[in-house]
Amino acid sequence: MDLKQAALDYHQFPKPGKLSVESSKPCATQEDLSLAYTPGVAEPVREINRDPANAYKYTNKGNLVAVITDGTAVLGLGNMGALASKPVMEGKAILFKRFADIDVFDIEITAPSVEAFIETVVNIAPTFGGINLEDIAAPHCFRIEKELRQRLDIPVFHDDQHGTAVIVAAALSNALEIQGKTLASAKIVFLGAGAAGCSCARLLKLMGATNITMVDKSGVLNTARSDLHDNNRHLAVAPTAAKSLADVMPNADVFVGVSAANALAPELLLLMAPNPVVFALANPDPEIQPSLAHSVRDDILMATGRSDFPNQVNNALCFPYLFRGALDAKAKQITDEMQIAAALALAALARQPVPAEVLKAYHLTSLSFGKDYIIPKPFDTRLLKVVSGAVADAARLQQAK
Repeated sequence: MDLKQAALDYHQFPKPGKLSVESSKPCATQEDLSLAYTPGVAEPVREINRDPANAYKYTNKGNLVAVITDGTAVLGLGNMGALASKPVMEGKAILFKRFADIDVFDIEITAPSVEAFIETVVNIAPTFGGINLEDIAAPHCFRIEKELRQRLDIPVFHDDQHGTAVIVAAALSNALEIQGKTLASAKIVFLGAGAAGCSCARLLKLMGATNITMVDKSGVLNTARSDLHDNNRHLAVAPTAAKSLADVMPNADVFVGVSAANALAPELLLLMAPNPVVFALANPDPEIQPSLAHSVRDDILMATGRSDFPNQVNNALCFPYLFRGALDAKAKQITDEMQIAAALALAALARQPVPAEVLKAYHLTSLSFGKDYIIPKPFDTRLLKVVSGAVADAARLQQAK
């Protein structure tokens, strides 16, 4: 109850919400007003009409991202509706601003159909330099992102899919190194084959994973199933006698949970290979509590989505810096290469000595690459330069081809 009241007070006082709009230009005199509005404002209007690229020169378009949702998959709460999702979208906005100095308008859309949602986003897109889709349920999130990427000339990114994938890829590459394994040889089992699970598995395959088995509510994804769709069919294994999670856990090197609380039975951990990696990423409650997992096996490397446990797999390590790099490079899309660049930069940063300012922020005396530190901390100020720079470099390299 203390946390509940503290959260409600935080959002209500001293004024409701987490965002406000501030002027970036003076407007204190008659002269200021004549420049900010009529007649002076007509001059940039004419310049943008003459060349649309001038919008990046005379307006905030180049540093403005829309965080857009329909509220159908809000955190781990499910379909809460567009209006109820607004606190989350405002929260996303302050992370963009805090970590990458990117301005955000949060936009919650109630649309009668997927087509209407897509058209709404297309129609408002000229305002923005990028679109961050958020908390949109599968499978329609796949179609929404695909069509918007095809129709718009600004970066479109579904963070629940690709942001999660970047962080998982970065953390897993380091976790496997610590456990003496490689991505190419590891047997990886996913529990959860929604937007996040499919995108994580897809990116891991692009980065070299060769043995991935997906499990959802209906069991193992295999090509004999009739309920597969375009976004998970390529992840299905050949027809197999293995039907359940228990059937595929023997000798698994990695478990990645993007499903639901307490979905991983502790006895299944005993079936895994020596030195396993367990990513229990369901929020707010993981597939298995770290204390329980470590009580079953002492050779586990564990990560969750929570900040109160070691190795938090947190999208805040990705989306601000990915968009910062994309905006700085004036990229038209966020590509696979840009996502891989972000993942590799994150992984490499975790292997570097941790600055004193990071230790101070987390009330620590020491922290170094190892079982309890496989991914950088969100308040590590090096992230902006390292990750955004890697993304921008990848974007410019593709533009030069």
